[in-house]
Amino acid sequence: MRKPTISDLARAAGVSVTTVSHAFSGRRHVDPETRKRIHAIAEEIGYHPSSMARALRSGRSGTIALASSMPFAIAAGPSRLGFLMEIAASAAMSALTRQLALCLIPPHPAIRSQGSVAFDGVILVEPMRDDPLVALFEQRKIPVVSIGTVPGRPDIPAVNIRSRETALLLLDHLAQQGCRHVAALVGATPRTSQIEAAEAYRAFVARRGQQATLVALDEEEGEEIAYRETLRLLRADPSIDGIFAAIDAFASGAVRAAHELGLAMPRQLRIATRYDGLRAKLSDPPLTALDLHLPAIAEQAVHLLLDRIEGTGRTVDADLPDLVPRRSSVPD
Repeated sequence: MRKPTISDLARAAGVSVTTVSHAFSGRRHVDPETRKRIHAIAEEIGYHPSSMARALRSGRSGTIALASSMPFAIAAGPSRLGFLMEIAASAAMSALTRQLALCLIPPHPAIRSQGSVAFDGVILVEPMRDDPLVALFEQRKIPVVSIGTVPGRPDIPAVNIRSRETALLLLDHLAQQGCRHVAALVGATPRTSQIEAAEAYRAFVARRGQQATLVALDEEEGEEIAYRETLRLLRADPSIDGIFAAIDAFASGAVRAAHELGLAMPRQLRIATRYDGLRAKLSDPPLTALDLHLPAIAEQAVHLLLDRIEGTGRTVDADLPDLVPRRSSVPD
C-alpha cells in the first residue's frame, strides 16, 4: 500500500502543500483551526512528515553531539560508567525533551572518519587548551559550547563548573578533619578543572602556612600512575595525612597505595575527590566526594547549545556542588 504524501494531505485538507509544510514545521503562521484540521486529517490518512525532508528545508539534522578529548582511563569508571557517561545520559534526556537526538562521538582523531555525519552543534566536555576537537568543529563551522570553560577561549559559551571553588570545598573539608599536610594529585592536561584545582591548592597551603606537595599526573595512565605516585609520596614523607585527588581515578589509585602501606583511613590518611561516581561509591572505604549536579549541568549545556545554534549564547555558572562525606575522610 502506497504511503500518503504531502500532496495527498494537501488535497484532502483543501490547502496548498506549502500550508501543510508550515503546519508541521511551525516556521510560518498557519491559522490554528487550519493547523488542527491538517493534523487531524494527517492522523486519519496515516501521513507522517519526513524527518529528512524537514532537515533539508530547515538546514538542520535534529541531532546534537557530545564529545570529549578526556582519556578513557579517567572519563569512564567501573562498568564503563563514569563522569562522561553520566553527562551523556543526562544530556540525551534533555535533548529528547526538545525532540532532538544526541550522539556520543569518539575522541579526536577518530572523529575525522565521521565526515558524513551531520550535527547541528556539539557539546564538548572539559576541553583542554588548544583542544583539537575545538579546532576540528570550528573548521567545519559547527557551533560549539563546553562543559567547563575552555582555557584561552572566553569566546566559546560554556557552563562554568566552578572548579576552583569545588577544589576548595574538598581542601577545606580535609583541613576541618584535622589534616596538617595535604598532598594534591591533579591532571597534567591543561583543562580548566585541573588548572583551577592546582591554583586552589596553592592558595590553600599558602593561607594555612602548610607544605605544598602538588603532583601533576598523566591522565592517560589514570589509576595506575596515581597508585605509583602515592606510594612514592607516602614513603618519602610520612607526614602526609591527607590527599586531594582532582580526578576520581587518581583517588582510587591513592586508596590502593594506602592499603598496600597498611595506612588506616581515615585515622592515618584522609582522601577526598571531586566526582561522586561509582568509583567513589564502590571504593573501600567509600570516598568522600562531591555531588556535582551533573544532570542540571547537562541541561544547562543543551540549552546553551541551542542558543549558540541560533547565534547567541554566553557562559553561565553551574550551582556549587554538595559535599558527600564518607569513610575515606570521616570516621563512622
